[in-house]
Amino acid sequence: MPTTMLDQARAMIENAWGQPIEALEVLGVRRPSEDPLLRCAMHTRTALAITDNAVTVHQDRLPALSRHGYVPDFYELDRITEAAVSLRVAHAESRVYLQAIRRVVEAREAAAPEVEAPAVRLAQAAVARSRQTRQAPGDVPEPSSPAAVVGPSAPATGPRC
Repeated sequence: MPTTMLDQARAMIENAWGQPIEALEVLGVRRPSEDPLLRCAMHTRTALAITDNAVTVHQDRLPALSRHGYVPDFYELDRITEAAVSLRVAHAESRVYLQAIRRVVEAREAAAPEVEAPAVRLAQAAVARSRQTRQAPGDVPEPSSPAAVVGPSAPATGPRC
C-alpha cells in the first residue's frame, strides 16, 4: 500500500509532538497560544488533506477519460488535458504543504532546548578545559608550533677567501 503525503505528514507530526494526531487536533484548537507551531502544522495538514483529496479525484478521473480501447471525442481531449494538469498541480501543492510541515517540525526541534546526556556534556567540558593552558600572570604564551628555520643555522661572518 503506497504511503500518501498525508500519511507522511501525520507520521512527522505525531513523531515530533509524541501524541496521536487526534489528540493534537484538539490541543491545536483549544489552546492555540500555547503551541503556535502545533497550530501551524495542523493548519498546513488540513490544507494538505484538501489537496490530497484533489489528487485522488484527479487520479480517478484521468483513467476514466483515457481507458484502454476507448476513443475520446474531440471535446473530451480538453477534459483529459485539464485533468492531467490539475493532477500535476495538486501533486505540486501537496509536496509544498508537506515541505512546510517538515519546516515547522524542524523549527520546533530547533526551538526546543537540547537535552544532552550528562556524559556528553562532561566530555565537552573536559575537552574545553584541556585546551586552556595555565600561565603565570605576565607570561607571554609560547607559539603552539615551532617557527621554521630559514637560512643557514650559523651566522655568516663574511666572505671566505
